[in-house]
Amino acid sequence: MGFDEMDVDTIWMDGEFVDWDDAQIHVLTHGLHYGTGIFEGARCYDTEEGPAIFRWEEHIERLYQSAKPYEMEIDHDIEELTEATLELIQRQELASCYIRPIAFYGYDTLGVGPGDCPTRIAIAAWPWGAYLGEDALENGIEVMVSSWRKHASSQIPTNAKTTGLYVNSLLAGEEARRNGYAEAIVLNKEGDVAEGPGENIFMVRDGEIYTPGLSESILDGITRRTVITLAEDLGYTVHDRASISRGELNTADELFFTGSAAEVTPIRKVDNVVIGDGDRGPVTEDIQSKFFEVVERRTDEYDDWFTYV
Repeated sequence: MGFDEMDVDTIWMDGEFVDWDDAQIHVLTHGLHYGTGIFEGARCYDTEEGPAIFRWEEHIERLYQSAKPYEMEIDHDIEELTEATLELIQRQELASCYIRPIAFYGYDTLGVGPGDCPTRIAIAAWPWGAYLGEDALENGIEVMVSSWRKHASSQIPTNAKTTGLYVNSLLAGEEARRNGYAEAIVLNKEGDVAEGPGENIFMVRDGEIYTPGLSESILDGITRRTVITLAEDLGYTVHDRASISRGELNTADELFFTGSAAEVTPIRKVDNVVIGDGDRGPVTEDIQSKFFEVVERRTDEYDDWFTYV
């Protein structure tokens, strides 16, 4: 569904609420030309207590951390951005939604260095269902290992959620879709598993859970952190600094993606090789069930992970 088909009409931009169609920038905006922007993606869930943003504090703190490598100064503090986000959701009467804060170097000069370009910031929120399709959450998806490699942290900071870096994700994801797959898996420069284009990846083997460590050129995903905590609380052993070879994907008992958009999505095939029994495995289902129990507030556990609207 395109934005024009959604019942959304307001965006918060540079300290003000503006009409959706008026949230515009100049064509010579620095971030548009050089990818000098940072962003977040968070979900707000419909709960009995009302709309609740999942792990908002971690998301907004990561936005400020992402700004640091680019010496980007955000002229609004965390409290102001939080208040703006809550009011934005209220104004649009959204029970559940996806939230996209973005900051970027704006319009002034067009050298590669941002110079005196101002830092612009905006927050949008809109309804967004299952990222990889409703069927994917239950039945899993088919993926391919991309020919495109993930950049190393010595080249570009992988712990910053930078707009321009997602060209790498676009190339990998579109390659997969052209070849009939739902999504890609990207290897790092050493040829080991990094992540998906917009997801972290987990592997299950002999009842234990493995996920690439931060040194494997991955984003420190907030849903990744969540799943590690939930899995350990469920009694699973989690190896969260793993190095996973490409070949281990084919012999895994289970694989699944995690992310704010993807949530917990099983992987049933990699490069046409069936993973496990070819459906959502029992460990994945256990973790996925717990995840949705938590985010839909069907349990009182982990209440400090939520910011209520």
